[in-house]
Amino acid sequence: MYQATKIVIITERTILDGVTRLIEQGGATGYTHVEAGGKGSRGIRSANRPGLSGVMANVKIEAIVRDKAKAEAIITAVSETYFRNYSGIAYVEPVEILRPHKFDV
Repeated sequence: MYQATKIVIITERTILDGVTRLIEQGGATGYTHVEAGGKGSRGIRSANRPGLSGVMANVKIEAIVRDKAKAEAIITAVSETYFRNYSGIAYVEPVEILRPHKFDV
């Protein structure tokens, strides 16, 4: 197993394309996103609630990079670009990966 860093960003679906663009520009080789629900400072959002698809939905985006500094630069760019006007949280966590060549640029 090899050490890497996972980026997790939970935010509004409406900015998904812009966030994933910053992730790729920051050096990640890929990402995964899924619908997300929960409760935070802006109220409750449900991933399964009818009528909330599209702009009112939240997404959870994850990416893995080999370098922690790269991960921190990506979430800083996302935060500075979007989190003043859109809800969102971002964090990094250490992970162990099996195939490190998949995460090198």
